[in-house]
Amino acid sequence: MPEVTVKGMSCQHCVQAVTNALESIDGIANVQVDLSTGRVEFEQSGEIPEPQIRQAVQDAGYEME
Repeated sequence: MPEVTVKGMSCQHCVQAVTNALESIDGIANVQVDLSTGRVEFEQSGEIPEPQIRQAVQDAGYEME
């Protein structure tokens, strides 16, 4: 399962924003966020370019490490 680290999340609203942003990308599903560590895991079908994932996180107002 792919994993990224997202900085700046502090509450369930943040978790939902990042989850929605990633699930809006075709091929990403079942996003799981660990708020305490910033780790975000998801299922991915096909090859999704890392810049596309990074942009979705940035559009939600957060940064990937």
